[in-house]
Amino acid sequence: MYWCKVARTEKEFTEIAKLNYETFVEEIPQHESDVNGIRVDPFHYENKYIIVLKDQELAGMIAIRDQRPFSLDKKVGPVEELLPEDALNGKLCEIRLLAVRKEHRNGRVFFMLVGALSDYAYRKGYSAAVISGTVRELKLYKQMGFETFADPVGSDDAQFIPMALTRKLYEQSVGARLKQKRYSFYPGPVQLTDEIQSSLTNGPVSHRSYDFTVTMEKVKDRLKDMSNAKYIHLLAGSGTLANEAMIAQLKRLSGKGLILTNGTFGERLLNQAKRWGLTFDCMNLEWGQPYDEVLLSSKLAEETYEWLLMAHGETSTGMLNNLDMVQNLCNTHQVKLCLDCVSSFGSLPFSLSDVYLATGVSGKAIGTMSGLSIVFSNHEITVDPTLPSYLDLGLYANGKIPFTYSSQLLNSFGTALNAYKDNNRYTLLKNRFEQLLNSERNKELSFLTPYGYPMIVTLKGEESCPNMAEDAALSGFDLHYKSAYLVEKSWVQLSIIQPDFEAAWKKFRKWLLNYKIYQTME
Repeated sequence: MYWCKVARTEKEFTEIAKLNYETFVEEIPQHESDVNGIRVDPFHYENKYIIVLKDQELAGMIAIRDQRPFSLDKKVGPVEELLPEDALNGKLCEIRLLAVRKEHRNGRVFFMLVGALSDYAYRKGYSAAVISGTVRELKLYKQMGFETFADPVGSDDAQFIPMALTRKLYEQSVGARLKQKRYSFYPGPVQLTDEIQSSLTNGPVSHRSYDFTVTMEKVKDRLKDMSNAKYIHLLAGSGTLANEAMIAQLKRLSGKGLILTNGTFGERLLNQAKRWGLTFDCMNLEWGQPYDEVLLSSKLAEETYEWLLMAHGETSTGMLNNLDMVQNLCNTHQVKLCLDCVSSFGSLPFSLSDVYLATGVSGKAIGTMSGLSIVFSNHEITVDPTLPSYLDLGLYANGKIPFTYSSQLLNSFGTALNAYKDNNRYTLLKNRFEQLLNSERNKELSFLTPYGYPMIVTLKGEESCPNMAEDAALSGFDLHYKSAYLVEKSWVQLSIIQPDFEAAWKKFRKWLLNYKIYQTME
């Protein structure tokens, strides 16, 4: 298996120095020979090296450097004076030491290196990369989108062409068409199935039309069946909007509340409640720690609470909070339970028949475009003129359509909900989650919490580090690790909700096996 990573260790740098010598001393007589058979680049400490390995053997390398002057600056003068205008819209970098071992020169390694370079440079905000391309591989360079911008440089035996590559040139190249497929393990946005994508191509329908009203009622009826809630309020916006509308209803209550937090989304609810000026106590737990039934019961018995607010699926840690336990305690103490189910709704079946309020979204586990959110209730909500109109759930009650909606989003939502007939999507997500659990049992992965749910897991140990996620991205696997709460804790997550999970997981496991073996060799 060929795969990519960033070089970071002394062992890797030694192998790079050997390949540097093989290519630019022995094969291309650009530098003087050395009895040690290695050549350390003069800009070694400024270079970022991307390498391709065949299993655990170095097959190719490329170096990226953005410190000026470039080596090309010394040969042709400031490159900005020669580059086309579209290459000067951001920071420049220089590509150096592009080399592939002879036994791996099948084109694939070269394409992987330049594809990984393009992705890496794009993420870092580079507008263009310049290179001294050997005339021996001019055809390959052009297939990857490189364009000449100056006359050849160097000697007759080691002649190079100054060339540049932009994101646009790469995307129009043969190499981009042959680029490895990318696989997403993000918890959103969700890649759309062909059926859902097709539903988005229908022409727009007025939200005041009869057809729109019929579609809206079908979607609401399906949501009632899935949730067991009596009333559905559909809003045009994100899950944060739904949570704002839910918390706005708590403003109408006179009693004190209790907010539970054991992750970033519980803390987000806490901050929203503060903005609304609600009166409440808070029960803060360590991230990933489950709520203890005895302690929570004792807390609810301390004084009279009218409502309790918590996140059901805490995606920041990959755990599912115990809804049945909390609901039973709320029933015992006559407390109104309010739930953020933005990430959990649609991931597994559960009933909202006893909650006071809860929220969900069209994206995430349900698997369609984001842009529609839901507030569930089991009591009829009346208009409150003291609330901002867009957040006043009373305006959405009794089948009212108070504001503009996208008919395409509504159609796609309805199409996605069809996947829950006969619990088909629930079964699919459960089976996917079981594959992850089997991987943990086989010690291929280890999870931060055992309280996961069929939506996302957080990795711990050696796997859970930004370096692994960055290396996986270079090989086409997009793991979830860049959200601020994950960056702070150096956590990495895998979501199972993308439509091509089965193919992605099969390939990622193979990549991970190579990666872990390679790490032990280091």
